[in-house]
Parts: sequence; C-alpha cells; structure tokens
Amino acid sequence: MDESVQGGDAGPSTWLLTGHKAGDNAQVRALAEALGWPCSVKRFRYRRYELLTNRLLGATLAGIERTASSELKPPWPQLVISAGRRNEPVARWIRRQAGGSTRLVHIGRPWAPLGCYDLIVTTPQYFLPDQPNVLHNHLPLHSVSNESLAQAAGQWRARLEPLPRPWIALLVGGDSGPFVFTRQKGRVLGQQANRLAQEHGGSLLISSSARTPVASFAALQAAISVPAHIHSWRADQDENPYLAYLALADQLVVTGESMSMLTEAAWTAKPLYIFDPGDAGAWWRHRHNFRFKPLSHHFAMYLAPRRMHRDVGRIQQQLVQDGRAVWLGESFPDAASPGMPDDTQRAAARVRALFAL
Repeated sequence: MDESVQGGDAGPSTWLLTGHKAGDNAQVRALAEALGWPCSVKRFRYRRYELLTNRLLGATLAGIERTASSELKPPWPQLVISAGRRNEPVARWIRRQAGGSTRLVHIGRPWAPLGCYDLIVTTPQYFLPDQPNVLHNHLPLHSVSNESLAQAAGQWRARLEPLPRPWIALLVGGDSGPFVFTRQKGRVLGQQANRLAQEHGGSLLISSSARTPVASFAALQAAISVPAHIHSWRADQDENPYLAYLALADQLVVTGESMSMLTEAAWTAKPLYIFDPGDAGAWWRHRHNFRFKPLSHHFAMYLAPRRMHRDVGRIQQQLVQDGRAVWLGESFPDAASPGMPDDTQRAAARVRALFAL
C-alpha cells in the first residue's frame, strides 16, 4: 500500500502520513514536494472509535485498521510529516519505536501538547500561541505551480474557447465544520455568480468538489442562465478541469469554507470573490445546524481551550483586508491583487533547519 515519491535531492528518510481528508493529504504532499527529498507515503484507514483511543492512549496504533493500512516496520524514518488529528498518535508511535530519533512535523493544529512536535506549521484559523516550534503561515500549504497550471491550460483551452470572455471560475465546496451548504445557499450562490457573469458579458466555469451535496449543486445549476462549462466531481472521474479553471479564468469565485481552494485561488493573484457560506443570525435558529459536525464545532468553540478553536473566518477576513479578495456581490478594486508569499517554501526552510541542511 506504500507509495514512493522520488525527489531530486538526497535528504533524511521521510514518511508522509495520509488519511481520508484530501486537504490534509495535499498539504503533506506539498511540503514534501518543496523539500524535494525521496519519501514513502503511508496510508491509513481509521477505526470509528479512534478519537477515544487516541485521547486515552496517546502514542498508539489502536485507532487504525492495521490490515487495511500501510505496514509500519523498521528501518524507521528520520522525519515524519503528518496532518490531521487521526495521524497524530501514529506519528508519535513511530518516534517511540525509533527511540526518539525521528523528527515530527505536523501541519495544522495538533490535539497533543505542542511540545510533542519538532515543528508545527499552522495558519490563522487556529489559535496556536507563538513559540519556537510553531511556524505561523498566512494560508495553508499547496502544490499548485506555474508548470501545473500551464499543463492543465494546454489540455482544456480548446474545449473552453467557444465560451464568451471573461471566464469566471466558480469553485464550489460544501459541508465543513460549522458550515452546512444547503440547497438555499446553492441557489443564492448560483444567482450571484450568474449576475456577476452577466454584468461582465462573460461565462462561468463551474466545478463541484468531493464535499458538495448533490442537491445543493443541482439548485446552483438551476440558477445559471449564462453560458457555462459545468463539471460535477466524481471519485472515479478520469478528467478534472479544476487546475485548468484556475489557470484560464479571468476571475475566481470560491466558497469561503474551503481553505485549500481559497489558498490556490489567492495564489494566482487574479480577482477573487469569496462567497460567505455562513448563516444569517444566530446559528441555533437554523435547523440544518443541528447535526453532529456543526454542533460539535459550536460546542468546541464555547467549551474547548482556545488553542483547540478553529475559525476560518480569520483567513477570509485577512484576504479581504490585504486586498487579495472581496466578498461576492461587492466590486473588486481596479488595482491588481497583490501576490501571495510563498508559505510552502518558508515551511520547507524550517524543516531543513531541523537537520541543519
């Protein structure tokens, strides 16, 4: 089940811990690509009760299904890169087997004490303190490059040429944490994006994602009257125009709960519109919020320690304040959007410093 990732530079032996969350996996791979070291990808399937065993047992493999996950055996790596709560106990177990010699790098916000890690690469939606082993980046890591965009553009440009310019990419996320992407929100997003395209005399390049509810995306599509190219995400798809949309679009509209799509869209320095997926008024006034994930998030924000909080609105607001984005429905300033700092290379430099490389 392992996958070897070839790099151009010799470096410490490295394991990448991956799971079921595409966003976490993408950040782990992005950092590995920036390092350029050969690595081995370890994939895990988790047990339903993993939260209980992970919190009670600490460094353990009790939370993963061993027979459905990658084998873990010596030689132990010099470096482990992880992201997400479920892989934390695995990373710490690996270091224990290695006698403490393995360096641990975690992306995001760990549940374990911060001192368990040699480096934590975090972003503003988490509330981690300033300390030597915590790197505060502006946005999540990503692996989009000029080369990958140019390749995707070459594959899709001819198919999109019949559509009138400007091309406005509409990148749709879905349910995430406290956000529930209802049919009504899909309809409103479709109406606002359609109006934007009409005002500019252009067309829409629309893509759903793995988290987009089918009914909500259908409501969005029903609101579209302008020329459009529409891609419905499927797990078994052969082609995905997502990178081509990023490369070829003149403007971008992104649902604000998706940190990965916001990051990649902002990196292009194209006009970026953020659709607010939140609810008007108090959250408890909306029936759709009485589900496990929204409820657990809201209770955590009230009851958990500050460093366990998560507020993606902090990243949205920062993008708006920095002039890199506006809210959908507002006018974008005439001045070009400033480019984004290269947080991925910044994180890679800190990892190299762990090995004095």
